Amino acid sequence: MTNPSQATSGSEASDRSLDDSLDNNYKGVWDGRIGFGKRPALLVVDFMQGYTTPGSPLFAQGVVDAVANMPPLLNTARRTGTPVIHTNILYHAPDQIDGGIWVKKAPVMRAMVAGNPYAEFCPEVAPHEDELVMTKQYASAFFGTSLASTLVAMGIDTLIITGCSTSGCIRATAVDGVQHGFRVMVVRDCVGDRHPAPHEANLFDIDSKYGDVIDSKAVINHLLTHPYNP
Repeated sequence: MTNPSQATSGSEASDRSLDDSLDNNYKGVWDGRIGFGKRPALLVVDFMQGYTTPGSPLFAQGVVDAVANMPPLLNTARRTGTPVIHTNILYHAPDQIDGGIWVKKAPVMRAMVAGNPYAEFCPEVAPHEDELVMTKQYASAFFGTSLASTLVAMGIDTLIITGCSTSGCIRATAVDGVQHGFRVMVVRDCVGDRHPAPHEANLFDIDSKYGDVIDSKAVINHLLTHPYNP
């Protein structure tokens, strides 16, 4: 009869083998690095209270953790003059008709209407008056907005992405970001999701194919050592 410790060890060994196999499978094919360009902007995607309020259907501990990790990065961007752009999701009440099929697929998003506390920004990362806020109705920060045109007009070539959720709006924005010609940097400890599994799976995919996944310390170091040149 197998004892529990042997079963656990076997499971852990199997997981390590799977990880090794996955890394080897992608190595040399889907493991390129793009790096920072000359002019970055920090994008803060949908850090709204619906994701951080206990009891909310959208509540995600991973987002709570990501918000808690944001202040040093956000403060560094502001101190170095790096442009900061925020997004939120808002629908037209009472029927959220501008949410189209998405609010039919995910009716939990119907809470994102003006006046609902869940649709308010998290205080720790609330926009400053001089920071642009772009309102969107779908996952990607590029879809149906002027984000791409705004970044091009500002001469931005690198998009530092933070926010939520990793498997939804972050991934969609990362994919559209590279498709619009921007270097995509997703900040691992400043994005969050409902569960670690989709969070990690999507970070893996983004890092493999659409951009670089790096931590906030690396971003802060880059911003401090490469001052923004407007």
